[in-house]
Amino acid sequence: QVQLVESGGGAVQPGGSLRLSCAASGTFFNLNFVGWHRQVPGKQRELVATISSGGDTNYADSVKGRFTISRDNAKNTAYLQMNSLKPEDTAVYYCNALVLTIARMYENYWGQGTQVTVSS
Repeated sequence: QVQLVESGGGAVQPGGSLRLSCAASGTFFNLNFVGWHRQVPGKQRELVATISSGGDTNYADSVKGRFTISRDNAKNTAYLQMNSLKPEDTAVYYCNALVLTIARMYENYWGQGTQVTVSS
């Protein structure tokens, strides 16, 4: 079984920064594709950023130039550095990963989410 655990959320003032982490644990071969998503109550979950196994990244237009996704394959951990935060970035942030399991199958996993609140 694989678990993804997010951490690093919290409350910050506009213009501030936070760094989210997504750590994978359990028995598996590796993480393939990793994404960060966010959701506000009453709205659909939104894709924020993705990173491939090779390090290629993509971002939602709303966060380009402010957020940076990265990964440490040795630690099976992905990160989301969030700078110049705005009140509209307030949401629960989830990480999602495509995992190569020990059964040699790719399976999709989600973390439990971490709250980010941007407010003065």
